[in-house]
Amino acid sequence: MGYGKMDMVEMGLVVVEMNIAVPKRFLRWRSNHFLQIPYLLFVLVGLVNFLKVHLMPLCTGGTFASLAVYFARGESTVGGIVSDTSKVIWEVLKDKYMQVPNREQWTAIAQRFETLWNLPNCIGAIDGKHIRIEKFANSGSSNLNYKSYHSTVLLACCDADGLFTMIETGYAGRNSDGGIFRASAMKYWIHRGELDIPTPSPLTYDDNYSSFPYYFVADEAFPLSRYLMRPYPQRVLDNVKRIYNYRISRARKTVECTFGMVCEKFAVLNGPIRIREPENANFVIKAACVLHNYVRKLEGLPYVSTYPQDCEPNDHIDVRTTTQNMTINETSSPAALRNYLANYFLTPRGSVPWQWKFAIN
Repeated sequence: MGYGKMDMVEMGLVVVEMNIAVPKRFLRWRSNHFLQIPYLLFVLVGLVNFLKVHLMPLCTGGTFASLAVYFARGESTVGGIVSDTSKVIWEVLKDKYMQVPNREQWTAIAQRFETLWNLPNCIGAIDGKHIRIEKFANSGSSNLNYKSYHSTVLLACCDADGLFTMIETGYAGRNSDGGIFRASAMKYWIHRGELDIPTPSPLTYDDNYSSFPYYFVADEAFPLSRYLMRPYPQRVLDNVKRIYNYRISRARKTVECTFGMVCEKFAVLNGPIRIREPENANFVIKAACVLHNYVRKLEGLPYVSTYPQDCEPNDHIDVRTTTQNMTINETSSPAALRNYLANYFLTPRGSVPWQWKFAIN
């Protein structure tokens, strides 16, 4: 199966995952006369067809009006199916397909980042994505972003293979990624040490054997900290910093690729999402993300390590940069840790053969 739209086999497997939770929820929903409609459809057309009604707007981004004509259902009925089933899919699948990693899983993620992207001790890439929406009622300009359209922000962390490990939704589009991260539960739990992240350990080829904390990578919009490495600002770059930025960016682009994959499969994220209730719109986004993980694991298409074949060795006399004798400890500042990592990328075993060619012109 290619990474295209979800086919009937995949939808059928989603039904298997949901075969216990969905009937119970629909039985409870019967107490509300409006929500009897999804229950009746569930009985009449079966779970697969019911999911097809739900997944078509997610996969195609079509309007509820066009889907109502296609399925010969009312527009409000289609909207109710999409909203209600998104919530069920998220609640049923999140604990299995987007569970927050434990210590062993964080360590495995770090190993994958080093294998694929040559970045030691990295346990995730974090970024925010603006999801275009139709203006929520009584929201004013709170969701109007810097690109001049209304959006809600998806804050996500992914592993080296393009799987979401943590997501948060519902942030107003007018906020910056850094401001959203500072206010997020993700940052709160990382800062409190509640994510069971492994204790600091030496970088793989570090001859000093200094313990370096495990960390996430992000772009320049995020704050530098002991657990979050970001690039050096563009205005103060030298060769050492350019190489560091290149090496960090190789791992950081995984979250950008993950956003691209989930938007390719679920075109509803290309927006605008035509749901006026913020809570329901958030469940649509969450359902798309957890279904992305589900399909990635189902199809079994992990990244493979690739290296440039026409790279040049690290022996350019004109740009060669010598390493410095640096030390770090548990009280070292985030800036000192970043400098230490940048220095590590210059060592014979910590460097990669093509970094000079791609980082320094």
